[in-house]
Amino acid sequence: MAQKFRIVIVGGGVAGLALATRLGKTVGKSGRAEITLVDKSFAHVWKPMLHCFAAGTAANENDRISFMSQASRHHFDFWPGEISGMDRKARTITLAPVIDPNGETILEERSLEYDAVILSIGSRANDFGTPGVAEHCMFIDNLVDANGFNDRFRMELLKAFAYHRELDIAIVGGGATGTQLAAELHKALGLAALYSFGEKPPALKITLLEAGPRILPAFPEKVSQAAMKQLEAIGVTVQTSAMVSGADENGFMLKDGSRVPATLRVWAAGVKAPDVTTKFGGMKLSRSGQLEVRPTLQVMDDDNVFAMGDCAFIAEKPVAPTAQAARQQAHHLARHLPAWMDGRPLPPFVFNNKGAVVALGDYNGWGTFPGGTVFGGGWLHGLSARLVHLMLYRQHQFELYGPVRGMISCLVDWLDVFVRPAVRLD
Repeated sequence: MAQKFRIVIVGGGVAGLALATRLGKTVGKSGRAEITLVDKSFAHVWKPMLHCFAAGTAANENDRISFMSQASRHHFDFWPGEISGMDRKARTITLAPVIDPNGETILEERSLEYDAVILSIGSRANDFGTPGVAEHCMFIDNLVDANGFNDRFRMELLKAFAYHRELDIAIVGGGATGTQLAAELHKALGLAALYSFGEKPPALKITLLEAGPRILPAFPEKVSQAAMKQLEAIGVTVQTSAMVSGADENGFMLKDGSRVPATLRVWAAGVKAPDVTTKFGGMKLSRSGQLEVRPTLQVMDDDNVFAMGDCAFIAEKPVAPTAQAARQQAHHLARHLPAWMDGRPLPPFVFNNKGAVVALGDYNGWGTFPGGTVFGGGWLHGLSARLVHLMLYRQHQFELYGPVRGMISCLVDWLDVFVRPAVRLD
């Protein structure tokens, strides 16, 4: 019996899980290929929602998709692990040991063989080598990071309630992640106050630091100005042209010599690929560590290695590292990899820009169409942008769950508000 074609997908983010699910329904179900998804976590979340997990306003298990459950329903395998290297000559990837919080090794270092490997390992914030950031700041690049931040946030909030003191939080990075996190943390405090200990809610001081001249630089300037006005209206201090020169356990130092004190320090600035890309056998990388790929999404010097999503850089025609682009790349490969397995050439990926949307909690939201037209702003108009953001999330759920389970998921979310607190408290 001929060996099945072995496809290994590394990273279960927006692109990786969508690709595994779609290929599982075709070449996996038919028995043509053996598909394995690898991720260091056991559950998937929609990356544009990470700030909600960090703030605790998204704690419903329904907002996480179990990799094991998804694999069992869609004809692919799942293995927990984090890629630590690749031998392209032997066509194997190496997975680092899995270690529990107590330091016990659960799984030793392992190797997986492949005929095609698709790297979808995402990106992380870029600290640009700023002194003290790695040691004293928290990141929210993935679900593990977001949950880690939320644990700290809840404990510091408990102290602030008990000792009647202000809680200082500083966020570096005025892109979508930083601005949305600032608004969501303010929303979380308001919700937590509903379940307080009979005490007056503590003061929450949030400072958003942006090195550039305005926040949300990927959006038109009028959206940046409106978002800044909205953040300031809910009590967030926004500092633009604020270049951070260092961080310590008490806050941030700025290049102008001033300091921003903060009990909790979050770094959400810049984008770079995970450092592990340097251990993939000398593949060509961009300045930010992304894997350079051809328009077919194959790396420059290996037809059997693909990269998509935030970790990929299409040298011929770069695409912004967004969930929208990652999803389209996954759909492209899901459509054409089966024919490529039979020896047919891959067509180039073409990005179709459908615009962008940013939602600041329940306070406001804006969207842009590809031509630059802006919609949203103001409570009622902002509602339309927030609904678009929600619809994109539901679209993602329906794609992975299917129509029936997708509808059930929506119903469970609706019923959940009558049972669970609106913010994570434990």
